[in-house]
Amino acid sequence: MTAADTSSLLLEGAIEPLGRLSDASNDALLVRVGGEAAGAVAVYKPVAGERPLWDFPDGTLAEREVAAYAISQAGGWGAVPTTVLREGPLGVGSVQEWVGSLDEPPGRVVEVFPPNAVPAGWHRVLEGQGRRGEPLVVAHADTPEMRAMAVFDVVLNNSDRKGSHLLVAEGRLFGIDHGVSLHTEPKLRTILWGWAGEPIPPAEQERVAAVATALAEPDSPLRSQLERLLTPAEVAALKARCHALLEHPAYPVPSGRWPAIPWPPL
Repeated sequence: MTAADTSSLLLEGAIEPLGRLSDASNDALLVRVGGEAAGAVAVYKPVAGERPLWDFPDGTLAEREVAAYAISQAGGWGAVPTTVLREGPLGVGSVQEWVGSLDEPPGRVVEVFPPNAVPAGWHRVLEGQGRRGEPLVVAHADTPEMRAMAVFDVVLNNSDRKGSHLLVAEGRLFGIDHGVSLHTEPKLRTILWGWAGEPIPPAEQERVAAVATALAEPDSPLRSQLERLLTPAEVAALKARCHALLEHPAYPVPSGRWPAIPWPPL
């Protein structure tokens, strides 16, 4: 099924709740959309179930989830499962395609290791201790897909890139939970610091440029969609981040003015 077909199904199919995702910080339901025979499993996050945050406007997280998907598609990252905004059993909310199998956990690209057991090629991000005081290291894999995700997060100004928000399914890397993204103020908080200060690959610069070009066109599909989902100031800030990355194409380093790593990191 193409992304367009999946999007149509998620927008138009009847929603059948299957259960609540108990580990989500906001209300999130596992649902089936479009019936058992030809439907899709998805995650439905109603606006009514969003907990207020001190630094993000109330009732905007679902729209930011959809905006993140639109930006991923426009830049060619394909990093976010198909996500739409629609009416559901608990009111308007985001509905995101479930990737991978319900029966098997997705592959992980962020792990906790003893200090002497970090795989070759993985980047150490955080050192700490376990419950018994044993030393531990949080590290993430180094792949082209992970490097691309790190650039995508800078574009989004993602303030909550935990390890559990990175899923390997169907042979691809996906990012989920982008509700606390796209703020006007710098709020990048991520586990993906392994390339801090390094040049951004040309292929990723092209993706950033594609988003910047789409934002510069008043009638582009991306610009039109984002103007319905975000404030003018948030769209302007997104455009400014893209231009800043193109002018200085390097992975950022922690600023020291904002917690660099989300908690918990996984």
